[in-house]
Amino acid sequence: MAATVISYPGNERLARALADRLSLEVTLLETRHFPDDELYFRVEGDVKGKTVVVACTLDRPNEKIVGLQLLASLLRDLGAAKIMLVAPYLAYMRQDRAFHGGEGVSARYVARLLSAAFDGLATVDPHLHRIAALSDVYSIPTRLVHAAPAISDWIVRNVRSPLVIGPDGESAQWAEDIARRAACPAVVLEKERLGDRDVRVSLPNPDSLTGRTPVLVDDIISTARTMIAAIDHLRAMSAPTPICIGVHAIFAGDAYELLRTGGPARIVTCNTIEHETNGIDVRPQIRDTVAGLI
Repeated sequence: MAATVISYPGNERLARALADRLSLEVTLLETRHFPDDELYFRVEGDVKGKTVVVACTLDRPNEKIVGLQLLASLLRDLGAAKIMLVAPYLAYMRQDRAFHGGEGVSARYVARLLSAAFDGLATVDPHLHRIAALSDVYSIPTRLVHAAPAISDWIVRNVRSPLVIGPDGESAQWAEDIARRAACPAVVLEKERLGDRDVRVSLPNPDSLTGRTPVLVDDIISTARTMIAAIDHLRAMSAPTPICIGVHAIFAGDAYELLRTGGPARIVTCNTIEHETNGIDVRPQIRDTVAGLI
């Protein structure tokens, strides 16, 4: 079956990388906003009978999710045989449980929306905690790309005597996987979250820092408060200046500036969301995974 790639606005580099690796054509998409801010799309090509790969990472997701619903419906009307979503960052996975009366589980609600619109999904390291697998909430085939191999390769090439530090208990298995691949030790911080922007951390074994370069790793850097708290804690221990690594560079509000002024030796992220800190390329793995999906 013939296939083509369409870039949701702002995802042109990802779309081109997919097209080049998979030897697919790129179908252009005209888009604009009406004066009342409603979205307009026009597909500039023939998609009838084809598999359409839509490239759209889902940072700042609210308008994108509405737009993707409209675009997928348009592609169906134009005769697309299958529609696949490639979303390196998958939003709304953190709201995975109702903690208080009157709350909902947004991860399930968004999964229903995207499952109804698309025939398959590929993403990178979704935030799976109380939801064990994407198949628990998504009714379409899903494929996961894991960033750990690319991160560990970067650490091996760029860091002398690293100590991988996970930000909390949830990250233990992930941090240990990166450390194992990089042939270095790992520890996990003890974290107490007092609010969305108030975090306290502590290193359970300070001796593990001896002769090591601390490498803080997290899947999502959003408010950056956890990493900032970790940097402050390490500084108070007179530890070497740490390197900060994140998979998904959300950097909500002034988070990036706050993290930079916190004094890390370097901030490096994977290119699941375009940002000036991107230094770890996971697009080859994304392309290979998409090839299997289509």
